[in-house]
Amino acid sequence: MGFKCGIIGLPNVGKSSLFNALVGLQKAASENYPFCTIEPNVGKVPIPDDRLIQLSKVNNSKSIINAQMEFVDIAGLVKGASKGEGLGNKFLSNIREVDAIAHVVRCFEDENVTHVHNAIDPEYDIEIIESELLLSDIERAENIIEKLNKLIKIGKNENKEERDLFLKVLDNLQSADTNALSNYSPEELQIINKNGILSFKPLMYVANLDEKSIKSGNIYNQKIKNLSKIKKIPLVNISAKIEEELSSIKDIKEKKELMKSMDIDQSGLDQFISSGFKLLNLVTFFTSGEKETKAWTLKKESYAPDAAGKIHTDFKKGFIAADVISCEKLLKLGGEKEAKLSGNIRTEGKEYIVQDGDVILFKFNV
Repeated sequence: MGFKCGIIGLPNVGKSSLFNALVGLQKAASENYPFCTIEPNVGKVPIPDDRLIQLSKVNNSKSIINAQMEFVDIAGLVKGASKGEGLGNKFLSNIREVDAIAHVVRCFEDENVTHVHNAIDPEYDIEIIESELLLSDIERAENIIEKLNKLIKIGKNENKEERDLFLKVLDNLQSADTNALSNYSPEELQIINKNGILSFKPLMYVANLDEKSIKSGNIYNQKIKNLSKIKKIPLVNISAKIEEELSSIKDIKEKKELMKSMDIDQSGLDQFISSGFKLLNLVTFFTSGEKETKAWTLKKESYAPDAAGKIHTDFKKGFIAADVISCEKLLKLGGEKEAKLSGNIRTEGKEYIVQDGDVILFKFNV
C-alpha cells in the first residue's frame, strides 16, 4: 500500500472535481453549492512506476501489481468549523486518520462557480482553514491532557510522559508553532498523529488553476507560492479540468501526446505521488518473479523485517534473511536468473535498511 492523503479546502475550490479526476471516478458530487459532499469519498489509485513494467519484462512476470495511494475527499470546511459550523466537527473527524493533507486552494476565476466569501483570495482561504485546524487541535490537546491528568491522579504514573508530551504540543499549538516537528522524536510524532492532531500532519498546498494558467501561473497561485516558501510547505499546481480530461484517456500513448500538446511534463497524480513520497519519507521496494512483479511502499530507514511484514505478518515474525539486489542492477543484468548466476544478489539480515528500488526475496520460517 501507499499512503492515505486527505483532500481538504473551502467549499467550491475544486476538491471533489480533483478527486474525481484523480481516481477516474465520478463518485463525489461536484455541484455548485456548499456542502454538496457530506460523507468522505475514498478512492484508491495505482501508483505509476516504470520500473514495474521493466522488471516484469526481464522476469517474464504474468502480472503487475502497483502500490496504491488512497485519496479521501473531505467535505468543504468553513469559518467556525472547529465549533461545528457547516458540520465542521464531523468533517474534521474524517481527516484525523490520514497520513498527509492536501489543502486545495482556488486559484481560478469563474463567474459560474460561486466562492463562499464572494472573492478569490488564496491567502485568506488558507488562513481560515489552518486556523480552524489549529483551534480544533487546541481543544483536542486540552481534552487529552485532562484525561491523562485524571489517570495520573488515581496512581497511573505511566501516563506522565505522555501528559508532558501533550503539554509541549499544546504550547506549540497555542503559539501557532506547527513547524516545530524537529523538536519531536519519531516515536513522539507517532503518538501525536495517533491522537489525531491535524496541524502536525505533513501538509502540501494544491493550487487549482484554470487551463490557461497551469504552465505560467497567475496572480493567485503566485501568492501561494510566496507563502509556501515562507512556511516551507510543498506546493503542487494542478488544473482539475485538465486532470479530468487526462483521467478519461486510457491509452497511455494518447495521454502523453495530449500532455505534450498542453506542454505538461507531469500529470497532477504524478505530482501528488512525488510530493507525498517526499512528505512522508517513503521508499518503494519490489518483489518480482514469474508469477508477478509487485511494488510495496514503506518508511525510509525501515529494516528488512519491517518490509517483510508489509507482505505478511508471518514474514516478519519468522524472518531469517533477505536476498537483495537493486532494480537498476537487476535490469542491467537481464533478470533474476542472470543476477543469480553472476553472484550479484546479496543476502542481508535483520539490520539491513531497505533502499528505494530494492528487489527483495524474503526467507522466513513459520
